[in-house]
Amino acid sequence: MAKLWKEIDKGILVALPNPTKEAYEIKVKIPEFTFLGVQEQPDFATVFLTFYPNDKIIELKSLKHYAYHLRDIVVSYERLINIFYDHLMEVYTPERLRITMVCNPRGGISSKLTIDSDWSARGGSEKFKDWTNASGGEDEWAVVM
Repeated sequence: MAKLWKEIDKGILVALPNPTKEAYEIKVKIPEFTFLGVQEQPDFATVFLTFYPNDKIIELKSLKHYAYHLRDIVVSYERLINIFYDHLMEVYTPERLRITMVCNPRGGISSKLTIDSDWSARGGSEKFKDWTNASGGEDEWAVVM
């Protein structure tokens, strides 16, 4: 049974203690990200996370369960990326979080949405300048993954 976007449960996400205080970057790719669009038709996307941890890191199994949970959620991808971002920021409080969602074409049109906590519009200080001339993140994954 389809659920509305208000039923997305951030309680599924589990935080683990960061094993170090040293700076490092975590990249996560979710290649089979699915949800129901506003017309209750399945939408498909690949999601790329770039995560600079503070005290907590993402427990990947819980992230997988969270992503699976979205399969029955009716939501636009514009709202979904914002909810996903808010939940990850609330649960993990990273130094930086960048999400890029590359949606599969529908009706001959595809789209790519990005949110970065470093943007001043998102309350960031814009200290990480890599996003100013980046292609959006997914191109480098072709080599890595």
